[in-house]
Amino acid sequence: MFVGIKRIIKWGFKNFWRNGWLSTATVSIMSLTLLVIVLLLMVNIIATGVLNNLEKKIDISVYFKLDASEESILKVKSQLEELEEVEQVNYVSREDALVRFKERHKDNPVLLQSLDELDTNPLEASLNIKAKETSQYASINQFLESVYYKDLIDKVNYMQNKEVIEKMNKIIGDVKTGGLVLTLLLAIIVFLVTFNAIRLAIYSSREEISVMRLVGANNWFIRGPFLIEGILYGIIAAIVTLIILYPAFYFLSPKLSGFLPVDDIFVYFQANLVSFLLLLLGIGIVLGGISSFVAVRKYLKR
Repeated sequence: MFVGIKRIIKWGFKNFWRNGWLSTATVSIMSLTLLVIVLLLMVNIIATGVLNNLEKKIDISVYFKLDASEESILKVKSQLEELEEVEQVNYVSREDALVRFKERHKDNPVLLQSLDELDTNPLEASLNIKAKETSQYASINQFLESVYYKDLIDKVNYMQNKEVIEKMNKIIGDVKTGGLVLTLLLAIIVFLVTFNAIRLAIYSSREEISVMRLVGANNWFIRGPFLIEGILYGIIAAIVTLIILYPAFYFLSPKLSGFLPVDDIFVYFQANLVSFLLLLLGIGIVLGGISSFVAVRKYLKR
């Protein structure tokens, strides 16, 4: 058994080197595909980071009527915090709202003077609500619009933020769907390229395969070298891709650092180098192995 496995691996390497130009072309296309997959992965990580940062800045505010008591507002706050959709609720009293307003408009003396001339504080107390997911703001708004809070709440600014929230949900969904579709498309291309490369390798070795069949070699002994060849495509393509990515991230990192949520993309790449290598090897071996298996199996059925 050990001798058989050794011969299969030996013939697999021999097939790989014998079909030099074909192997080079297949590895190049697979490397390009793996490169694009990694870049898509990085774009997805970066886009997710940017969207998460934007998502953290989105909230809805509930403004209470001037005659609403602080006890009633804090009761609403407690009820909101019990909702599964709510991540955080911050209370802003009328006094705090006035202080923040003055700080925000400290460069506008006319406005501040007009405010000082008023006998009472015109600003309303509010609750700033942050949901766990942007898609959950609609249900929170529905909860606040119930008849129970009609006498307390003056307005909820959900409608002003609704368009932004909906766009955020759409962008998040589009980024994930687009990345997945493009990755699947590239995987199909690699499968077809490797499939045809193995078919050509089988065709060039058709006389040897016929001899093997005549001497009683089983299908796995015939199939094995081509499976090894397909796996070699994946392994070498993964290594080539990593060699290309390392200097690419090194030179691009300073130019992109100001636009990304990750402080240094090269440091991030270095910290996850083993993970990237395992990911590339996994994708390359699976694509090369499966396409080789299908190609050989189809040939052996003849």
